[in-house]
Amino acid sequence: MTPVSTPRPAKQLLHLVFGGELKTLTDVEFTDLDRLDVVGIYPSYAEAYKAWKAAAQRSVDDAQMRYFIVHIHRLLDPTPGARGAEP
Repeated sequence: MTPVSTPRPAKQLLHLVFGGELKTLTDVEFTDLDRLDVVGIYPSYAEAYKAWKAAAQRSVDDAQMRYFIVHIHRLLDPTPGARGAEP
């Protein structure tokens, strides 16, 4: 009898989505760190991108407001091979 292998779940790649008002449009320095908008932490880039896009669209009228996706999994495992092929 051949052993049945169960597929391994995809590796959890955590991403943080956050934003805030920038001091200038040419640099990434926030006007008030106490007012940063932490949207959330997501288990994949695709889910983080959806959250980022929604947050960015809510603030489209404010040119100084910017949202970012941080690849937390890269900070937790900074070895070159751990990054995978995602953006």
